[in-house]
Amino acid sequence: MALTVPPPRSSPEAEDWTRWYERELGWATADGAPVRLLTGLRFDVLELPADAGHAALRRLGPTGPVVVAGQRMGMLVAAGSADELPGLLDWLEWSGIALGLTAVGAGGRIAAPAPPGSAAGAPGAALWLRPPEPRQEIEPALPALVGFGSIGNKNGNVPDLARLVDVAATECHRARLTRARAGPAGWATAQPLAFS
Repeated sequence: MALTVPPPRSSPEAEDWTRWYERELGWATADGAPVRLLTGLRFDVLELPADAGHAALRRLGPTGPVVVAGQRMGMLVAAGSADELPGLLDWLEWSGIALGLTAVGAGGRIAAPAPPGSAAGAPGAALWLRPPEPRQEIEPALPALVGFGSIGNKNGNVPDLARLVDVAATECHRARLTRARAGPAGWATAQPLAFS
């Protein structure tokens, strides 16, 4: 995820962040500065433009933890989901369209947002829009690829990965068309949208 980096690990604040992620959540962090969360172990991250992400969240309701940094948003999804994204986009007939929708999975890292209640860090740094719950298993609360006809995760209160990707892709496309219509200087043009 393209995130402004938090303070170096050697600072007391960064050490507090690392301790919180590792002890309170049981999430792995990368050695060295800045504090980074390892993806592909407990979760992957579906990354998209923030404007499209906000629209998707309005349509989806609960999705699990969500991080925002500048113009990008990351939705935590079940580990292994990053590998499923290309196939899902193809199956949903979104392949070949520049959406700005990507995923960070096994071997990836994202900058760690400030833990809830901590100082936010530098302007533009990653922040939790929907923070994770301390001392709770994250896996049951994340969108995952499930069997046909299922309504979502094991708890039934989070959309399945296919629905999340479909809504996210739709909103990415809508946001892209809206930005294109506004033109390079932000002025509206007469070009009609393909669909809305």
